[in-house]
Amino acid sequence: MEIIDGYGRPIVDIRISITQRCNLNCIYCHHEGHHERSNSVQREMTADEIQRIVSVGRRVGIKRVKITGGEPLLRSDVFEIITKLSKLDGIDEVSMVTNGLLLDQETCNRLKHAGLKRINVSLDTLNPQAYFNITQKNVLHKVLEGIDIALNSDFNPIKTNTVLLKGINDADVKDFIDLAMKTGVILQFIELMTFNEINDDFFKKYHVDPSPIEEVLQGIAEHVEIRKMQQRKRYHLNNGTVIEVVRPMHNSAFCANCNRLRVTSDGHLKPCLMREDNLVDILKPLREDASDEELYQVFLQAIALREPFFKE
Repeated sequence: MEIIDGYGRPIVDIRISITQRCNLNCIYCHHEGHHERSNSVQREMTADEIQRIVSVGRRVGIKRVKITGGEPLLRSDVFEIITKLSKLDGIDEVSMVTNGLLLDQETCNRLKHAGLKRINVSLDTLNPQAYFNITQKNVLHKVLEGIDIALNSDFNPIKTNTVLLKGINDADVKDFIDLAMKTGVILQFIELMTFNEINDDFFKKYHVDPSPIEEVLQGIAEHVEIRKMQQRKRYHLNNGTVIEVVRPMHNSAFCANCNRLRVTSDGHLKPCLMREDNLVDILKPLREDASDEELYQVFLQAIALREPFFKE
């Protein structure tokens, strides 16, 4: 059954943060819109709890699951989580966002065996010094090795996520296109976001308007696809390279076509990435032995709170 929110948007995707722990310290990280709460690590959901939440979520129309963090590969039971989710009837795809640092051959083999279909790897620069400046770790070579291993493990596709940062990587677009041509990864350029634009000095300093990059891509693309989800533009070059631009800021079309619900690592349904004043706790009733019907009502409560952050 497909549930439509008050703005005509179906809910077909769920993005689940399974931990706030991370082995990098990226300067722009918004923690999936999850401002740290004192008990968030202690309250991490178990594999069975994550499975139960997604299982109930199928009743509102959820078909695809994306596992995120923090860094999800830091959880020793990540393979168990993926196995449990991929075996649920009605779930078409389980994918994951990772920083790539732990993508060795054994890990990729186990992820594939568990049922993971796609991987997004955060890759904000190809310059080692800039990578250190962004992440506080000198490990770019390990991430690039991880991407190569994942590519050779037949995940389809591999995406790289690049958050555009003024003066750090906004001049590196050609280098990323060259990488895509060489490897076959799908590039995803992502606009820097903020939850408090007026008082966010970091955003003001580093925000990049993606429009000039889109103009360049428009000029070299064989054709441009408008994805249904969030009206993202996907540029197809004549050599097979695919580049996607994600621009959420002040983009009413993006919000009007959002069909995603989020779950924080401490078990709250999150109706909108940009807000944290309307979270709905689903882990508490689950741990108090709520029935599937009661958990379904929690989903409906969260969906009723959904509204576009940016409106026309």
